[in-house]
Amino acid sequence: MKKYKGVIPPIITPVDPNENLDEQGFRRLLRHCINKGLHGIFVAGTNGETMALTQEQRDRAIHIAIDEASKDIPVMAGVMDTSTKRVIENIKRLEQMGGTCAVVTPIFYARHTDQSETIRHFEKVSQSTDLDILIYNIPTFTGINISFESLKIIASMDHIVGYKDSSGNFADFMKCLIYFEDKEFCLLQGSTPLAGVSMLMGADGFIPSISPLFPSLFVEFFNAGKSGNISRTKQLNALISDTSSILSMSKNQISANKFAISQLGFTDKRVLEPLDPVTPEEERRICSKIDEVMNKAHAMGISMC
Repeated sequence: MKKYKGVIPPIITPVDPNENLDEQGFRRLLRHCINKGLHGIFVAGTNGETMALTQEQRDRAIHIAIDEASKDIPVMAGVMDTSTKRVIENIKRLEQMGGTCAVVTPIFYARHTDQSETIRHFEKVSQSTDLDILIYNIPTFTGINISFESLKIIASMDHIVGYKDSSGNFADFMKCLIYFEDKEFCLLQGSTPLAGVSMLMGADGFIPSISPLFPSLFVEFFNAGKSGNISRTKQLNALISDTSSILSMSKNQISANKFAISQLGFTDKRVLEPLDPVTPEEERRICSKIDEVMNKAHAMGISMC
C-alpha cells in the first residue's frame, strides 16, 4: 500500500502578534485534521509561509507537526531551500526531529541553467539520507519546471518515493499516471482544479490548502474519484471549485486561506510581514462564501459538522 495518499493539506503556520509560532493553536488545528479524517499533513510548504519563517520557527513547526500527528497520519516536511547544501542541512535537522519524509523542490532564487542541474541536485540529496523523499514541482516559485524526462530519472534514485505536481501541466501529469501506473511511486496532484480528473485517472491523492475547513467534503471528493464514480466526482467538483474561489478573494491566497481556516476557532488569521492581511470587506465575502459552501454541502448529503 502506498504511504502517501488521500487528502493532505499543506498546513498553515499560525503565529501570535509577535510572529512567534502559536503552538497551542497549531496543535489544535492538527488534531482537528486527524479527527476529521484527512490522510496526512504537509508542513513547512508554501502555504505554511515556510520561507518567511526563521530557521528556528520552521524547525519548531515541523517538530510540532511530527509530535502531534505522525503517530496517526504521515507527516511530509518541506526542506526546500536555495542550494543543495542548505537542503541537506534541513534534512539532517528533520532526521534529528524524527521525521520520515522530506519534500524537496529544485533550488530557487538562483538562475537555472538546464534540467541537468536539478537532476544533480536530487541525486546529491537522495545520497545524503535514508528518509523518504517527495519531489515537489512548483515552477511558479522555483523558476524551473521539472520535465517528464527528468522526473523519470529522479524517480529511479534511492529513497525517492513520490511526486507532488503543482505545475498545473495536466498533460505531463497524465504521462506520469501512465508511466508510474504499476510502480510503487506516489503521485499527488498539487493543483486542486485538476484534482477530480486526476483521481479518476489514478492519482494517489491531492494537496488542497483549504481542506481543513471542509474536511468531509474533500474526503468524499477523494473517495468518489478513487472509486471511479464519475457522476459524483463531477457533482462534488463544482462545490470544490466554490471552495477554491475563496483563495482569490484577497490580494494573496495565503491571507485568504489563513483567514478562512481561522473561522474554525483554533488559530488567528495573522500572516507574516510583509503580506497584506485580508480587509474587512474581503472577510465578509469569504464568510459569505463559507456559509454558501456549507449549505450546498448539507443539501448534497454531506455532514459538515
